[in-house]
Amino acid sequence: MKLSTPRWWYSRSRRGTGGVVRLLLTPVGWIWAAVTARRIAKGRPVDPGVPVICVGNLTVGGTGKTPVVREIARRLGAAVLSRGYGGSEPGPLKVDAARHSSADVGDEPLMLARDLTVWVSRDRAAGAVAAAQDGARIIVMDDGHQNPSVKKTLSLIVVDGETRGEEWPFGAGGVFPSGPMREPLKVGLARADAVVLLLPADMAEPDPELVGLFSPLPVLIAHLVPASPAPSGPQVGFAGVGKPWKVERAWQAAGCDLADFWPFPDHHAYDEAILQRLADRAAQYGAGLVTTEKDWARLPAPWRDRVSAWPVRAVFEDEAALEGLLAPVTSSPPRPRIARATRGRGLGEGRLG
Repeated sequence: MKLSTPRWWYSRSRRGTGGVVRLLLTPVGWIWAAVTARRIAKGRPVDPGVPVICVGNLTVGGTGKTPVVREIARRLGAAVLSRGYGGSEPGPLKVDAARHSSADVGDEPLMLARDLTVWVSRDRAAGAVAAAQDGARIIVMDDGHQNPSVKKTLSLIVVDGETRGEEWPFGAGGVFPSGPMREPLKVGLARADAVVLLLPADMAEPDPELVGLFSPLPVLIAHLVPASPAPSGPQVGFAGVGKPWKVERAWQAAGCDLADFWPFPDHHAYDEAILQRLADRAAQYGAGLVTTEKDWARLPAPWRDRVSAWPVRAVFEDEAALEGLLAPVTSSPPRPRIARATRGRGLGEGRLG
């Protein structure tokens, strides 16, 4: 399912735009939360025999989780395990960036596979075992905080830390579809070891009220910063991510001369017709075309030379705190794989996870 994230999800106010819709959808959210909780409680996680770091989130839509996955996997020389959302391959499959397409393995795995070892598998447990058998000493699982099938050594929650007025990462706390939450905040935090609060490059400090919600968990601050200078000259930008309006805001803050910006639903598949419309629009302004690295991975090959990808990376404020958090994982010796472990702190994943 492609998500076009409603802006009213992220408003703390229960009135105004979306208020009536939120109220009508609240009972459905209760059902969603109950089903998720039951699935987690019944989970029997598989131990793949190597440490697994789960980098997950509590909300539907973009949080900047994938740059955090990339940074941690890069530091540790770890393999990445992804569900491969949007791809046709069920896996377990080791991604080959030169051979596979986003239609095969999904956009995020293809993007990460350019400089990391990446596995996709709809069955996360089978994928973890395959990665370990292939020689992975550590696995970083991209998403899966709500998935009970794999035993986690460390569970990190990534939270979009940008707050502006009534705009709040958890909105009014409603569970999907009445809000952005995959499960209630306290329930999800109870299974986490730490929170990574991701701030835009132009936001120096997080909202103290937001940070206070995560006590007593450790909170690591990271900034989402451009990995390269802004494309030169005017640009027509486009993005199909969970919160495209934040991409537009971040590009403007980073100095991109945006003549126009087109938002699309998350994981949007760009066809020739829409790309030609974008090119025509850029021609009107005498501008180039720019998109996110994730969107660029979904472009048809002939268009990749015509569109600039503007990558971002996660930069942690306190390197020592991050190293301290990861130290027990990196020093953990390999162990025999347990086919079906006894019930533990495994987490469960729904269709949106």
